[in-house]
Amino acid sequence: MTFAAPVETKSIRFRARSFVAFTLTPEAPLSEWLESLDRWIGNSPGYFAGRPVVLNLNTLKPEVGQIEALVAELGLRGIRIYAIELDGSTALEANLPPVLIGAKEATAGLLMQADSKGRPEEAGKPEDRQPEAPATLMVKTPIRSGQSVFHAHGDVIVLGSVASGSEIVAAGSIHVYGTLRGRASAGVLGHSAARIFCRKNEAELLSVDGWYCTAEEMEPSLRGKAVQAFLEKDTLRIAPFS
Repeated sequence: MTFAAPVETKSIRFRARSFVAFTLTPEAPLSEWLESLDRWIGNSPGYFAGRPVVLNLNTLKPEVGQIEALVAELGLRGIRIYAIELDGSTALEANLPPVLIGAKEATAGLLMQADSKGRPEEAGKPEDRQPEAPATLMVKTPIRSGQSVFHAHGDVIVLGSVASGSEIVAAGSIHVYGTLRGRASAGVLGHSAARIFCRKNEAELLSVDGWYCTAEEMEPSLRGKAVQAFLEKDTLRIAPFS
């Protein structure tokens, strides 16, 4: 009589990971929304490169056939859609990104609109949701071009400078003790009291809680100066810091 040797099995470990995913929420007329998106990309080229993006279609409510065309249009702009938010039981083609379920509160929304100083619409952020307790991330070295710092748990402090083509994204405030030449987005998870401080403002873009201002829109007198950016009555203000 022969006996088969036991087969050794290996367990598979699944681990959860959280990250900041930006949400695009198209609106009708779609052609105007795409023009607005193109202006944003023109002001901040490469902003969406390598970044998870969720496409919220609950406002536009397109036909199933239009979704594939829209995803393709965004792909031509270098925007890769990670998942789609769509209420109801609409069945999507297998070649499209999956429909996102149960993660609305975890996404930080960013919607480009015609008025570049207006507030991007936030997807899935309850009005009464309270911010989490902050935790500070300190970056002791300069942030080089092409680098990104994401901190979803509080403030970011950079002891050096932030190069052009780099970015900082923080749930809390951002403090740059050198020159800020890249992009800085504070309060991305709904912290409207967050601020951005820098010793020398050469920023490509400043944003607080989704309200933003690009370099082209800043007052020339604020360039090269120590400034702070903050929200005041639903308006992003950039003021000298002294």
